[in-house]
Amino acid sequence: MNFMLIAVIVLGAIALVAAAVLFVCSKKFAVKEDPRIAQVSAVLPQANCGGCGFPGCSGMADALVKAADGGSLDGLNCPVGGAAVMEQVADLLGMAVANTEPMVAVVRCNGTCENRPKTVEYCGLRTCAAMNACAAGETACGFGCLGCGDCAEACQFGAIAINPETGLAEVNEELCTACGACVKACPRHIIELRKKGPKGRRVYVSCVNRDKGPAAKKACAVACIGCGKCEKECPFGAITVEGNLSYIDPLKCRSCRKCEKVCPTGAIKAVNFPAPKNNPVTE
Repeated sequence: MNFMLIAVIVLGAIALVAAAVLFVCSKKFAVKEDPRIAQVSAVLPQANCGGCGFPGCSGMADALVKAADGGSLDGLNCPVGGAAVMEQVADLLGMAVANTEPMVAVVRCNGTCENRPKTVEYCGLRTCAAMNACAAGETACGFGCLGCGDCAEACQFGAIAINPETGLAEVNEELCTACGACVKACPRHIIELRKKGPKGRRVYVSCVNRDKGPAAKKACAVACIGCGKCEKECPFGAITVEGNLSYIDPLKCRSCRKCEKVCPTGAIKAVNFPAPKNNPVTE
């Protein structure tokens, strides 16, 4: 009995000493979190999409507070919350936030079922990642949209879906937050975040095929053939041709649409522009 009592007393004493040591260590080595981080995090939308480049909204909040201590919030933006949320954050931190232009996801492929017919039948796991890893896809184009919907699965906002008639991913601009999840999910990197543009109007090359002209045209009727006509026509130097592919710089483009008119294959796409007016015939 005495041995049992002694054992209980010894274990109790050890527990008390250990508790005291842990208490002292927790106080001495405690990491104090800036209360502003929780305040900023409460303002953020809590989508945790990673579109800002940080691991969730808490990581973004920490980065914003540190940036505020550094004197500037430049380069930091919440794509989901947009300008409204960033203004609230700036007010909370006593900072000014630079105006950022709205962005939208753009699918740079126009290889519909009609423009890019199937040449083989894929039998396997119906994901873009799997199809891209083991085959060129079901068409002769090894660069275009595979149409399995990995981008749609990655989107938390229901802003992108596969059109069953065209077999292509399509973006709903009203729902898109430019979080970039679809960009990361696409194994062929055909989705790009671009400036939404005034009134949603923008011009871009809807093709990423880098094959030489004849091969690209054979695979898809509306493929870019790298002829360079658009580059020569652009008065703003917004177009470059590299690797048999044209690219329009959204920062330089003024949406004059001259490039669209000279493109021989129709690879250049202009969206949300008003329909051209029909000139009345005069006799």
